[in-house]
Amino acid sequence: MEKISTINGKQKRISDRIWYVLIYASASVSIFLLVGIVGYVFYRGAGVINWNFLTTVPSTIKGNYGIAGNIVNTLYMIFLTLLIATPLGIGAAVYLNEYAKQGRIVRTIEATTEILAGLPSIIFGLFGMVFFGNTLKLGYSILTGALTLTLMVLPLITRNTQEALKTVPDTYRSGALGMGAPKWYMIRTILLPSAMPGIITGVILAIGRIVGESAALLFTAGSGFLLPKLGEYGNGLFQKIFQPGGTLTIELYLSMSKAKYQEAFGIAVVLLVIVFVINIITKYLTKRFDVSAK
Repeated sequence: MEKISTINGKQKRISDRIWYVLIYASASVSIFLLVGIVGYVFYRGAGVINWNFLTTVPSTIKGNYGIAGNIVNTLYMIFLTLLIATPLGIGAAVYLNEYAKQGRIVRTIEATTEILAGLPSIIFGLFGMVFFGNTLKLGYSILTGALTLTLMVLPLITRNTQEALKTVPDTYRSGALGMGAPKWYMIRTILLPSAMPGIITGVILAIGRIVGESAALLFTAGSGFLLPKLGEYGNGLFQKIFQPGGTLTIELYLSMSKAKYQEAFGIAVVLLVIVFVINIITKYLTKRFDVSAK
């Protein structure tokens, strides 16, 4: 009787075995590199991490070195950038996907967005320094850095939101409109909640880029490390956005340039922890808002 070859019973050819080996070898190299880099950074920098390192600012008089000001500046940068970029990005994606007539103009806008996302960050920094810093007279400030980062992460949020909206079945749209729901009501109550996992992923990826950016902020935000002064009625918290503010990545660069390698590795440990937390939050929120999984 002739042996019938099935998918499960088919014998692997030599070439298939070679490809399997190459695939697993590539995956192993990636894992090895990740573990090696993370392990080395933690080995060099974990000993620097302590309460004083996380809650103080550098002081020559007191002889201490801390990154509390840089942590606060990073939080300022994340909050301001997302405050501006998130509504703009989601709004642009909704318009392009739901309102704009599909054609050459929409394709041109999408291509322009992709090109904008691929520009080197140093170019954004140069533009931000000239336009926001000099032309608008904002100088070196957290606000200048946030506006510059908005230009950088806006394409990321827009494209992720667009792709998330495209995954929503058209039956959702036609069903809601067929029942007499206004278009904006349908978008607000059906499309956006259904696309929320993809939107959240885009926003958190934008946070990751904000946290890890340094080249653009060197030209725009400066390297200030002081904590905001509360002042009367807490107005110092608002005034802080008009002052120079170096993020963790800026302080990491400055520490390396001053040959403070232990402190630099300590900052790198903090950045890695932030990245890990962002990834955990991404997975949790994606599952939390995934309507199809419920």
